Amino acid sequence: MKKDIHPKYNDSAKTTCACGAIYDFGSTKEEIHIEICAACHPFYTGTEKTLDTAGRVEKFRARKAASTKKK
Repeated sequence: MKKDIHPKYNDSAKTTCACGAIYDFGSTKEEIHIEICAACHPFYTGTEKTLDTAGRVEKFRARKAASTKKK
């Protein structure tokens, strides 16, 4: 390998999330700022919202049935 071309590797780079969580990772940067982590991600915290497509289909069928009865 060539000398003096590789960046310095930090074993304990300070990683800070927007929610305030602090982690130590190995990186070539000394400080890393991230927007979302496992502590505040909706998928991992259980606050993820899913769409109920079956309910929409049933609502559409009910409106369609109601409109055909009026004619």
